[in-house]
Amino acid sequence: MLYLTEQQVADNLSMPAAVALVEQSFRQLAEGLAINHPRRRLILPEGSILHYMAGGNPDYFGIKVYSSNPKTGAHFQFLLYRSSDGMPIATIEANRMGQIRTGAASAVGTKYLAREDADVLGVIGSGFQAETQIGAISQVRTLREVRVWSRKAERRTQFAQKCAEDLGLKVRATETAREAVEGVGIIVTATSSKEPVLESAWISPGTHINAMGSNWTTRRELPTELVMDRADVVTVDSVEDGIQESGDLVIPMKERNAADFPAQEFCGILAGKKPGRTSPDQITIFKSNGLAIQDVAVAGYLFEKLDS
Repeated sequence: MLYLTEQQVADNLSMPAAVALVEQSFRQLAEGLAINHPRRRLILPEGSILHYMAGGNPDYFGIKVYSSNPKTGAHFQFLLYRSSDGMPIATIEANRMGQIRTGAASAVGTKYLAREDADVLGVIGSGFQAETQIGAISQVRTLREVRVWSRKAERRTQFAQKCAEDLGLKVRATETAREAVEGVGIIVTATSSKEPVLESAWISPGTHINAMGSNWTTRRELPTELVMDRADVVTVDSVEDGIQESGDLVIPMKERNAADFPAQEFCGILAGKKPGRTSPDQITIFKSNGLAIQDVAVAGYLFEKLDS
């Protein structure tokens, strides 16, 4: 059985490949060719959590398992199996794989929902996931400028400098969150905030937002007014998963006493079964929690590339 290290993943999984694989996994979901089970969590009184999520397509199936603890961070593994006979074929160290795949999901959301002429990206957050968000979105839109804000000035400045050097883009740190997002065509929120990190009034008509930082119903990055009143198209990678994890959507529902979940599944738009953006002035939101079927697609690609 193949064992892949973080370094092997980093050396062999390019962002263009990841974007194509994630797009393919959404298409398979729309066509009924893939199965996805939402994330589950085992929460221990000691503060440690075991997270696990599974998915399968005609070629491969598998499960991502990771532990997290406030003292030691998160530690990811992916177990890959062959669909035809159920044989285990690979174990993959998956921190880097998940980081790349998460960025790729926002790129696919941007590809189908952002305006074609959107060329300025605003990012709130400068942590582990934020860097690949910029690299991924630059694959689907030509970015003239990237603005970054996070709470610590030194951290956001260092992050902007690193992204500019690594990606060859104009990236600058801003003094306020409002400056980072006001007037831009694409926004990424990549934080662990419990409260909204931007205000509805800051969002211009025509903006596309990728909200990918929170996957707990008790946390959110977007305000209720933006989700429930101003957004024209609100999508989520999975409604089943979103009901369990998307505080960005569940909290506004509760505040408005709404009976209906305020988002449709993104794969329907990708497959042309549902309308997405229909005018330049619409505000669109892609609430991404991440799906195991995306990890399956990426893991299968790595297996085929490195098995010998």
